[in-house]
Amino acid sequence: MKERLEVKALFVSDIHLGSRYSKAEQFLTFLRSIQPETLYLVGDFIDGWKLKKRFYWNDTHSFIIRRIIGMMKNGTKVKYIAGNHDEFLREFMPNGNLGHLEILDEDIYHTIDGRKLLIIHGDIFDQITRQAKWLYYLGDNAYSLAMWINDLYNTVRRKMGLPYWSLSKKLKQNVKEAVNFINSFEYYIVKHTKECGCSGVICGHIHYPTIKKIENIDYYNCGDWVESCTAIVEHLDGNFELLDF
Repeated sequence: MKERLEVKALFVSDIHLGSRYSKAEQFLTFLRSIQPETLYLVGDFIDGWKLKKRFYWNDTHSFIIRRIIGMMKNGTKVKYIAGNHDEFLREFMPNGNLGHLEILDEDIYHTIDGRKLLIIHGDIFDQITRQAKWLYYLGDNAYSLAMWINDLYNTVRRKMGLPYWSLSKKLKQNVKEAVNFINSFEYYIVKHTKECGCSGVICGHIHYPTIKKIENIDYYNCGDWVESCTAIVEHLDGNFELLDF
């Protein structure tokens, strides 16, 4: 059996369990390959929007929950940062706890090298989410359609022996409105990070994984497990890395 990668902390976001577009099998394989001291689920771990509309939950989704419970039993500290797709958890658990699992809106993580990082999903910095939630629901439906087209296209590519290609990623890199949306999101979340007195932020929400500096703030976006299959880790030596699974 392959030895698990031991890390100080693991940060994952936007798994969207409950959506048929979640790359649940890949995420389960990834979880089984790693052993963190601390695990942060940085929002939208469960997709309450999709579950409410049409219930979808298979064995792999359940195995993921069991794996996380197993990690907790083996000493991993797990913190759940609520996002916009799993905001229903705040209503069911107003005290912020489910057994040994902490459910939070945001948190502060102290790195090995002494930095304070804000951990937050990031939906509150999405201007569409804040100003017109109905429009965000409409956009979510359009996104689901894009994922359906993306899956169909990649099924053909696999049969032709071609590698995976992300329609959404291509649009985010090249469409002006998408670029402006990402830039706006980063601007407001960095502003909030400074106000919190932190030197960096780890977030998700926009499904755009990256590690970079913005106005002297360390910006980490975990990405997602619908398209990117990425995660942020802090290694035992204190180095941070964006893992692309």
